[in-house]
Order: sequence, then C-alpha cells, then structure tokens
Amino acid sequence: MVILAVVLLNSGAGPASTASSRRVEARATRGGAHRARSSGSATGSYVGGSSSLRRVPPGPPSDQRRLYLVKTIGGHISPKSVAASDAGLVFAQNMMYTHTVTVYNSSGGLVKTIPDTVEMAQFGIGGHPGITHGAPVEAAFTPDARYVYVSNYSMYGSGFGPEGSDECTPASAEAAGDTDSYVYRISTSTLAIDQVIKVGLVPKFLTVTPNGRYLLVSNWCSFALSVVDIATGKEIARLPMGAYPRGLAVSPDSTTAYVAIMGSDDVVKVNLTTLGTEGSFVVGDNPRHLAISPDGRYLYVSLNSPGDVVKVNLATDQVVATAHTGDQDRSLAIAADGRSLYVVNYDSDTVTKLRASDLDVLQTFGTGVHPIGITYDAATGNVWVAVYSGQILVLGDRAA
Repeated sequence: MVILAVVLLNSGAGPASTASSRRVEARATRGGAHRARSSGSATGSYVGGSSSLRRVPPGPPSDQRRLYLVKTIGGHISPKSVAASDAGLVFAQNMMYTHTVTVYNSSGGLVKTIPDTVEMAQFGIGGHPGITHGAPVEAAFTPDARYVYVSNYSMYGSGFGPEGSDECTPASAEAAGDTDSYVYRISTSTLAIDQVIKVGLVPKFLTVTPNGRYLLVSNWCSFALSVVDIATGKEIARLPMGAYPRGLAVSPDSTTAYVAIMGSDDVVKVNLTTLGTEGSFVVGDNPRHLAISPDGRYLYVSLNSPGDVVKVNLATDQVVATAHTGDQDRSLAIAADGRSLYVVNYDSDTVTKLRASDLDVLQTFGTGVHPIGITYDAATGNVWVAVYSGQILVLGDRAA
C-alpha cells in the first residue's frame, strides 16, 4: 500500500512560500517487509563518468577540503535544482513559481534568464496554439555540454490539462485530465530553447547517458521511465517502473541505468542495450536521488524519509555503508575525484559533506531555509546549492 504525505513549504520566505498552487514532492512510503574504491587525483586530471569535461581540480583530494561560502545569489528566483555543465555554466530551474531557467557563469554572475515559454507550432507540434508555459524541475547536460535538457513538471496553455500533482497515480492523473509533459532542449551557445520532446506525466529527474545516445526521464505520475533517442529527439520506449520513480544514474560504460523508486525501498536496474528492466535491489525507505562513483563500482542513494545516505556495491547490489545526514535529505552530488559526497537536508537547512569511502560525516554547513538542489561544478571545484526559499549558495571547497 502506498501512503502519501505531501510536504508543504512553510518557510514564509521567497516566492515559493506565497504561491497559491504549491506542489512539492510527496514523501511516498510503502509498508511491509522487503526483501571502494574511488578514483581520484591530487593533481589536475580527467576522470571517467558522464562528461569528458569533468576535471579534478588541482590541490588536495576533495575529502581533505572544507566547504566555505563564496557567494550568495538572489533575485527573482525559486530554484528547485541547479546543474553545472562542467564547462563554465550553471543552470537553475525555477519551476512554476517563477517560470524561468536562470543561467550563471562559474563565478556566480547572471548570464541570462530564459523564460519557460514556447510556441509549440514552431516545433511542429499541433493542438496547442499560442504561448505555452512549462515549469522547470531538473536539468541534464550532454557529455560535450553543447546542450542541456530541462524537465517540466506541467505544461500550461491551450490543449493541456490541469496542473500535475505529486499525489497521483496513472489512473488518478488520467481521471483528472492531466496530459503528458515535455522536456526542453536548450543550446548552451545560444541559450535558447531549440527542441521540445514529449515524455510522460509530471517528469522529474533526467540524465543523459555518458555515450550521448539516450536521454532518460523519470515520469512521477506515469510510474514510468522515458527513453529518448537523442539523435531524433523522440521517445522510443516507456518502461514501467513502479510508484514514483525519480533519481537516475548511469554506469560509465552506458550499459546500465539505475532508477530510484520513491514509493518503495528499491532501485530498479535498466539494461540500456535491450531497453528492458532486469530486476531491482533494496536500498532502504524512500530512495530519492542517486550518484555513481567515477569508476562505476558504487552507487550512492539519498533516502528521503529517514534522512540517510547509503552506499551500494554494484558488484553485489548490496548496501555496504549508511550515514544519517539530516531531516529529509534530498539531492546529492559527488566530487569529480569520487572521494566526497555533498547532500542537502531539506528540513534541517543544511548541507552534509561525506567521505565516499566510508560515509563518514566530514562537515555540516548551514544553508538557510529548505535547501533542495545541489551540483558539483568541475570547472572550479565549487558546490552550488539551490535553496527553495529564493537563494543559490556558491560554496568553495578549500584545503582543510
């Protein structure tokens, strides 16, 4: 049985606190019984993973550094997530409260504000005359950082159904008249939306495979994973996943995808050769976000309800370490050298830095109300934190 408790923002700060149609992820839990080595370098070098641009900054390893505040970014933002290109740009997705994507350089300077509006007819999509709005949630870059894909919680405009909801099933969404949403592709050279791709109901997280072949999108209310062929910009498969799929990670060789199922205790494995599922493994209650080590040997999972992070040995699919980081930990990021993890704790208003080898807590850093997104910028070695109440923090990581 799936039990839903919708988490509402109550900070009283920023645009999210005054929005009349507040939508934050459900904390989906299920009752009942359920069945390292990190690479890195102290000198500047390149590592494997999702991007050839992911460079380890010179100096001591990341687990011998400490976080400090470099800059606080404000303005008309309500960031749900932040994503670094590793090539000098960071994108913040401001969801339905602001309807923009804000783009910054690695120093924290605003480069451009991109409205989430499109004219669907310009992309060859009929039935939606006039202006259509999106609601940016998450972003994922191609390995060469030429493009970034942005998921939209819902679409707003002619021919679209009502706003999506975190409290949903495929049947309830259909009954409510909800319609499939779209992913935007944005060129990092023009900073303009140049492609729209139909996916499922209330898409959340997305990632691009390291070989640049597929875009993967978790559809929250469809209980499904969209597989998009990047060459054609079309969805080529939609795989059933179970209740509330969200976090995604892909092996460095692009053969296996991992999907966190928030309405369960499980992570589902997807064979990217056959485009079929091949089982699952238990990680703990309410798995939300995933990160994979640069060598592909370990998977790290944030467990939203208990506020824990777990480390999984992918040779055995077994949990080998657990750490408690705070109340409702959400997104996590991994350093380019694979030696540190950075986790935002939504209700504790903190970021926790963990040593990846044993999940020992290295540092806890205060953020302000409701940190929700985080990214590691390999161009600088800085960590960016999206604070849902209306700020972005740029944190340096310097020698302890």
